[in-house]
Amino acid sequence: MNESRRAVLKASSGFTVLGLAVAAGLIKPSDVLASTAGYNEKAFTAKTLDDLWKAMGTKAPKESNAVTVIAPDIAENGAVVPVGVSSTLPNTTEVALLVANNPSVLSASFVLPAGTDTKVNTRVKMGRSSDVYALVKADGQYYFAKKEVKVTLGGCGG
Repeated sequence: MNESRRAVLKASSGFTVLGLAVAAGLIKPSDVLASTAGYNEKAFTAKTLDDLWKAMGTKAPKESNAVTVIAPDIAENGAVVPVGVSSTLPNTTEVALLVANNPSVLSASFVLPAGTDTKVNTRVKMGRSSDVYALVKADGQYYFAKKEVKVTLGGCGG
């Protein structure tokens, strides 16, 4: 069987099942669709750190030893760089990863429910060597840590 035909059949059967579940009242459309309630478009389109601070409603955050950037010193392929944030600050509600030299500074943002372990990991694209920032909001204040990551092969169109 043609692989693309198989993929179309799988996708259409999944949508059919979801549609039937919604029609039967087993689930609500809001349960299926992603929510954009916490999405900050200005933050995700910020080109500089100063623009990002304004979009997030803060002045420059405080540097903290309680926040740690988890990233390699050298990323061999900038298209897929594993990065993460770990924090020991109490009452953490938000965690973000920033790449200073990327076209858009904010790479990832996470809202954490109360009682959640403050450690997140993801992968980002980096066009060139840059400082990677871990930004944490705890008790209404922003704190950060940074680490330089050297990229040997660009990932943002490089």
